[in-house]
Amino acid sequence: MQIQSHILTTIPVFSIDDTMEKVIRFFKTTTFSHVAVIDDNRLLGMISENDFKTFEKGKKIEDYKFNLEAFYVSSETLWLDVLEVFAKNDANIVPILDKNQFFVGYYDLADIVGVFIGTPFFTEPGGILVVAKGLSDYSFSEIAQIVESNNAKLYGAFITEIASDVAQITLKITSANLNEIIQSFRRYNYSILYGNDNDLFLEDLKERSNYLDKYLNV
Repeated sequence: MQIQSHILTTIPVFSIDDTMEKVIRFFKTTTFSHVAVIDDNRLLGMISENDFKTFEKGKKIEDYKFNLEAFYVSSETLWLDVLEVFAKNDANIVPILDKNQFFVGYYDLADIVGVFIGTPFFTEPGGILVVAKGLSDYSFSEIAQIVESNNAKLYGAFITEIASDVAQITLKITSANLNEIIQSFRRYNYSILYGNDNDLFLEDLKERSNYLDKYLNV
């Protein structure tokens, strides 16, 4: 799945010699968590809105260079890895570098979440199961085998939580009736945390994503 069409080039960047007054103005007029500082089109780091209260108008960005955060993705980074960078850095904007390490633009979290919501995992009809099993006991090959042995197809599966050495796995399955699949998972000692035939869980995910999108665009 390609996300390069979502690269943004209209969001400002700053140079190390710019005043903090410009940065303060940027954060006051946007909802972005960070903004890039570049030199000769190369990324020096990201200024965080979390440091906003320490900014002094009369100083330059250079005075805060040790506060710059170092994170970015390349223009070839896969969308799941891009989402990971957003999450690890508590950011809603991520800088993008080309193969020569030159700054080319940003990804906005709302755009990348929108790409995720547009995948068949969300758009195709089917049912949602959330199962759980010990980290050393489950396997995705086994999960796929359980689903397919019941004449269904697996649209997607991802680990949504790990706690106390137990993995929680969310599945999207092309089946209108999940009862037999649920019973099969239980025979393989999976706990069933959620199962539905009416896409209620899917609708809840969509609503949460829509709320996130609205929040990011306030």
